[in-house]
Amino acid sequence: MRVQVRERRTPQARDRPRSSAGTGRQMTGIRAKADGSTTALQASGSSGGAMLWLTDPKGFDSLACDGYVRLADSPEISAAVNTIARLVGSMTIHLRRANDHGDERVTNDLSRVVDITPNRYLTRSALIQWIVRTLYLDGRGNCIVLPITERGRLRELMPIPSAYTALYATSLYDYRVEIAGREYLPENLLHFAINPGSFYPWRGEGYTVTLSTVANSLKQAAATETGFLQSKWKPSIIVKVDALADEFSTKAGRKKLLEEYVEGSEAGEPWLIPAESFDVQSIKPLTLSDLALKDFVELDKKTVATILGIPAFILGVGEFKRDEWNNFISSTIMPLAQIIEQELTKKLLTDPDLFFRFNNRSLLNYSMDELIKAGSEMVDRMAMRRNEWRDWMGLEYDPEMDELLALENYIPADRLGDQSKLTGGET
Repeated sequence: MRVQVRERRTPQARDRPRSSAGTGRQMTGIRAKADGSTTALQASGSSGGAMLWLTDPKGFDSLACDGYVRLADSPEISAAVNTIARLVGSMTIHLRRANDHGDERVTNDLSRVVDITPNRYLTRSALIQWIVRTLYLDGRGNCIVLPITERGRLRELMPIPSAYTALYATSLYDYRVEIAGREYLPENLLHFAINPGSFYPWRGEGYTVTLSTVANSLKQAAATETGFLQSKWKPSIIVKVDALADEFSTKAGRKKLLEEYVEGSEAGEPWLIPAESFDVQSIKPLTLSDLALKDFVELDKKTVATILGIPAFILGVGEFKRDEWNNFISSTIMPLAQIIEQELTKKLLTDPDLFFRFNNRSLLNYSMDELIKAGSEMVDRMAMRRNEWRDWMGLEYDPEMDELLALENYIPADRLGDQSKLTGGET
């Protein structure tokens, strides 16, 4: 391999002939040796010489970062996506029915399949986490789940790896899904998509393009840190010696002098060296703080957090803030959960009064005092039974706390008319 080196010339010098004699400078190229190492690039001239050395291939590989970087291979991006997946997967999925008096929860075989046993191998939490990870990472914004039915009843929800699926348009508004060479209609599958495309809205685009540059930067920062920590060129002491001494002409001679004057048999033993030949200086080696690597990594982490809509403290930048966490649940987790619950409702239910809904109350960050205060006010206003309040607090059911209570010494609601002040008795 030969690398050409060009001399940068001023506009006045461009009219002069390009010759080594005219410039008084000799340029030599770089040629790769058979063992993979490189020779030096030497620039010399009448006014002096300079030498530019290139690192050997082993040292270059420790600092350079080439090749394609998968989003799943980036620790920061993977940590952010895993957090989103765990939170969505931890929410229970309720099958509910809308009626004239409000929504009520429905429990049947369908709700059990979706919320507890989606298939023989996975739980609901594992399946939802797989869906979210596929949407953000391997699926590039798309995820396919195949419903297995028997006599019109849903039996299983089988996740299909993105490597076995293909989405292709058949017209401007219609498309088909191919799974391992077999074609399916979209209405017969669960197709989850995030970040809809501008040309084909049914196809999700994900965040691969926007995150790829940040993933490369984070990988380069990790490679730089590893290469810096493994580098041996970080001496803490420099010993200046007389270069004319014969002992320094060979490597064995230099090692012999170190053994005689510098290396001690015990820790803390003083050095005894000739004053005329040695000059010991202590230096501060270059650190990662000098490279400002931490600042660049934090900036990239904040970029990842902004793109994915998560608080930066999840990636180790900044401190935990409860308001920021609750906003993250409302603005990122719940919109993603709505994509999943709407697809489940659209494809699995035929009754227009039924729908699926994630229960997100357990994800919001409340203090114990806030739960007690809110529950107390709702019980006082007969908007909640005490057992529902106990459920908020994680306590067990109590059969004596099913009645609605009102003020006036908290009497049952069905006995409000028995108060003496209403029946003519003493007040």
